[in-house]
Amino acid sequence: MRCHACQREVEVAASETVGFRAECEGCSADLHVCRNCSHHDTTAYNECRESSAERVADRDRANRCDYFRPGEGEGVGASDDRAEALQDLEALFDKS
Repeated sequence: MRCHACQREVEVAASETVGFRAECEGCSADLHVCRNCSHHDTTAYNECRESSAERVADRDRANRCDYFRPGEGEGVGASDDRAEALQDLEALFDKS
């Protein structure tokens, strides 16, 4: 997984969970945060693809969500899809 704040690679074994108080060794940012979760999606309802998860107001602060799964950090995944979709829309409505 990658830290959402500094994009540093963080080693997490498949059988290991990220603790509620875990911090990045590079920048000391909290790791158990929505922006580091594989369910985080800014385009989804509640910004989360896990429908049973409770709403979290501050997505870059540590939380106690039981659905947390290590992801790639902010800037990877859904936001890439969004940028590609915007390019497709611009091409569709290009009047030149």
